[in-house]
Amino acid sequence: MGNLRPLRDLRLREGKEAGVSQSVRKLTRNEYPFRNRASLNIALTRVSMPTSESSASPAWPTSDSLANGFDAQHPPDPKLIDACVHCGFCLTTCPSYRVLGTEMDSPRGRIYLMDAINNGEAPLSATSAKHFDSCLGCLACTTSCPSGVQYDQLIAAVRPQVERHHQRPLMEKLVRSLIFSLFPYPTRLRAVAGPLYLYQKLGISKLVQKTGLLAKLSPSLAAMDALLPPITAESFQDDLPELVPAVGTQRYRVGMVLGCVQRVFFSDVNAATARVLAANGCEVVIPHEQGCCSALPAHQGQEAQAQGLARRMIDCFEAAEVDFVVINAAGCGHTLKEYHHILQDDPEYCERAKAFVAKVRDVQEFLAQVGLVTPLHPIAEGNLPIVYQDACHLLHGQKISLQPRQLLKQIPGVSLREPLDAALCCGSAGVYNMLHPEVAAELGQMKVRTLLNTGAALVASPNPGCSLQIQQHMEKQEKSMPLFHPMELLDCSIRGVPLPLEKPI
Repeated sequence: MGNLRPLRDLRLREGKEAGVSQSVRKLTRNEYPFRNRASLNIALTRVSMPTSESSASPAWPTSDSLANGFDAQHPPDPKLIDACVHCGFCLTTCPSYRVLGTEMDSPRGRIYLMDAINNGEAPLSATSAKHFDSCLGCLACTTSCPSGVQYDQLIAAVRPQVERHHQRPLMEKLVRSLIFSLFPYPTRLRAVAGPLYLYQKLGISKLVQKTGLLAKLSPSLAAMDALLPPITAESFQDDLPELVPAVGTQRYRVGMVLGCVQRVFFSDVNAATARVLAANGCEVVIPHEQGCCSALPAHQGQEAQAQGLARRMIDCFEAAEVDFVVINAAGCGHTLKEYHHILQDDPEYCERAKAFVAKVRDVQEFLAQVGLVTPLHPIAEGNLPIVYQDACHLLHGQKISLQPRQLLKQIPGVSLREPLDAALCCGSAGVYNMLHPEVAAELGQMKVRTLLNTGAALVASPNPGCSLQIQQHMEKQEKSMPLFHPMELLDCSIRGVPLPLEKPI
């Protein structure tokens, strides 16, 4: 794991909050909470100074480089920064801090850094960018913060600044270019699905992973390869009609967002979602011209691309004239609800974005709000223990936690098992597990252990990225547990179809 200091001996005990093992991580002076600006400067100096083996020049500012800070286009708001009282409640909930163990890779440390850059006391250097990039954007800190610090708005303001002013190494540029020119576009994903099908079917993928050659060339490309789900015939099809009529009396007319990865690799989840909505009195409108929700580029500071995709989404669903816009992927839903921030400077779209956001609902949030009106049937013989995996952008980003559990408990025979440390990020975080595979792997292993320790028969996961991450790390631990989206479970229950528990994760 390179120079990471993973928490390999972390033990999660009931009634105790998981913390950082002091036997693994020994703080040096520059890692203690900063009490004043001078101590921050010392810390950044130490982090930025080259080692004896390196001839690189220090990243700590000179009189010339101090000007290299945030520009005037929405820098992090000093009022939001000042809300932080440096209490440290965020530290043990922060996944990057738990793996890396350094103050500057925690929300508190990053807020100090934002403040220093705002005040011209630290540069937006490669070192600064590294600490901002290490943030998964899970937003666990916003839930744990007793002062209500809006870290989500702070880190969202910083990411475009980094993209505008930080020159990334060539290989990193190429990887990011590949990600943002491919994943937000379902048509392009389907175009590469054919070669990837042969890549898997001929056994080339297993051979490449076994040799480790791709990992030596690029850990990010190796991570993409490892995360790739099996390519099936459904990956090449868009079978859902543009209009799915309500079953019985129509209660609502809802628009359904298909997603990008969800549409290509988890099309069965979309089909199940449409059936569940229709069975509960919803006429479902599925515009085929819809594109990406903009989650992937927005979470990584690709501002112009995110804005363009958001405008297209608003145009598409305005024309559909729906009561609600429903989404079944946690990360996508969080971004859809942020369109008023993404398009805040667009005079044509800023008010339209607010109106759009007011209609957006996660599908579990929506169904819990309007209620299920169709009978539910058992999906397995006897009791079926399920562990629900809290996706960060539902739990922390949208504050949705009880609703999925309330829906699942209505299925006859289902019981829920709650994992210890349930709020820990799985490490997927959009494309984080491709850009920072080592940190993501540590978190993936932790998450899978907590899920397995529940003794549940299956995992209910409401986000495609989380599902792929859990799948990968189940395989690495040589374990097997079926994984379903909650909508798949409800769909089987509504139709009275036994759940295919042999379905591999």
